[in-house]
Amino acid sequence: MSARKVEIVRDWVNRSTFHEWVGIRLDRLERGEVDLSLDVREDHMNLMGSLHGGVISSLADAATGIAMHTALDEGWTHATTSLQLTYLAAGQLGDRVVARGRVVKRGRRFGYAEADVERSDGTLLARAAATFLLQQEPGAQ
Repeated sequence: MSARKVEIVRDWVNRSTFHEWVGIRLDRLERGEVDLSLDVREDHMNLMGSLHGGVISSLADAATGIAMHTALDEGWTHATTSLQLTYLAAGQLGDRVVARGRVVKRGRRFGYAEADVERSDGTLLARAAATFLLQQEPGAQ
C-alpha cells in the first residue's frame, strides 16, 4: 500500500465520529491488515455484566471493512454484504480488546475478510467472516 493510501485510510478512520464515540482506536494499518483496539468501559457492558456482543460485532465489522478498504485501488469502494460472527468467550469491564482484521480474498467484484477479536491476554472472544461487494466509487473512471 502506498504511503498516500495509508494516510487516506488513516484519516478516514480518524474522522469517524462513530469509532470515536464507541472508543475504537486504530493501532496498526498495512495493506490488507488492521488492528483496532478498545478499552472496555461501563457503557460497553450488557445486562449480564459482560462486554456487549454488539460492541464486539462493531469491532469485527470495522476491522474487516478497514482491512478490505486498504486492499482496494484508489477510486474503488466496498459494501459489506454479510458479516458472520461466532462468539467464543466473554469480555469484561476494564479489558483491552483488540480486533485483528485481514483480507483473505480480494477479487475484481467480490472480497472476503476475517477478524479475530481478542482480550489483551490473548483470549479469543470472537471470530468474524465478512463478504464485500467491490465497486468503483461514483464518478471514478
